[in-house]
Amino acid sequence: MKQRIAGREAVAKKGWLRAHKWLLLRRLSQLGILGIFLLGPLVGIWIISGTLSASTVLGFLPLTDPLLLVQSLVSGHLPETAAVFGFIAVLVIYSLLGGRTYCAWVCPVNLVTDAAAWTNRRLELKKNLSLSKTTRWWLLGFIIVLSALTGSIVWEAVNPVTALQRGLLFGMGLGWLLLAAIFVFDAFVLRHGWCGHLCPVGAAYSLLGFTAALRVKAAGRDRCTDCMDCFTVCPEPQVIRPALKGDASPVILSHNCLNCGRCMDVCPQDVFCFSQRT
Repeated sequence: MKQRIAGREAVAKKGWLRAHKWLLLRRLSQLGILGIFLLGPLVGIWIISGTLSASTVLGFLPLTDPLLLVQSLVSGHLPETAAVFGFIAVLVIYSLLGGRTYCAWVCPVNLVTDAAAWTNRRLELKKNLSLSKTTRWWLLGFIIVLSALTGSIVWEAVNPVTALQRGLLFGMGLGWLLLAAIFVFDAFVLRHGWCGHLCPVGAAYSLLGFTAALRVKAAGRDRCTDCMDCFTVCPEPQVIRPALKGDASPVILSHNCLNCGRCMDVCPQDVFCFSQRT
C-alpha cells in the first residue's frame, strides 16, 4: 500500500498557496532575518549587528540569547549591562510568542532540518534510532556545567547557527560538515532528531513557552478525520494529541510547540488555527 503523502489532500482541497501559507511565511521570516544580519558586513547597511546569539538592532536595542547569558554567568564572566537588557528583551518577546517560535521562525538551521524531514518522508524511511526527548535537557545541562568548569562559553564553538552565519560571510569550512551531519542524522537516522531530541538552544527557548500567549488551537477538532497528516509533519507530534483528542482544552499548551503552523497548512479540514492561551 502506497504511503499517504502529508498535505496532498490539503493542496487538492485548499489550493497550493493556502496549503503552504505558514511554511512560506516562515521561510520569508528565516531568510529575511538572516539577510538583515548579512546586510551590514556585505553592503554596509547595519540594521542588525552581531550574531543570532548576541546582537544589536539599529544600534540601540540589544538582544541576547538566554543560553549565551547563562554560560557567561557560570563561566565567571560578568555580562555587560547591554547583554542583560538584551536577555530581558528576548525573555519578554518569547514569553509572549512562545520560546520555540525562535526555532520555527528565526533559526536558519531549521531550513536544513525541514529539508531532512521532507527527504525522510519522501523516501519513506523508518527511524532506526530511539532517543529520549530528555536528551536535549541532559545536553543543555552538560554545556552549562562544562562552561563553569572551563570558564568559557563552550557552545559557541560548535553552535551550528553561528557556524552557518559565519560561514556565509567568511566561507563555510568545517561548518559544512556540521550542517551536513545534522541533515544526514535527521534524514536517515531519526526524523526531527536534531530539533526534537538534541538541540540545547531549543531546550533553553522552550523554557520561555510555559506562559506564552500565542498558541495553536484545535478549534475544529470535531471535523478531524484522523488522516494523521498533522502528526506526520509536526516536529513535536506529542503536543498535538491532548488538544486534538483529549477532553480538555483544544489549545495546545505544551511549551515544546514551535508555533510553526504546519499542522494548519496540511490539514484539509482546517482543524487548527492560531489563538490565545486563554
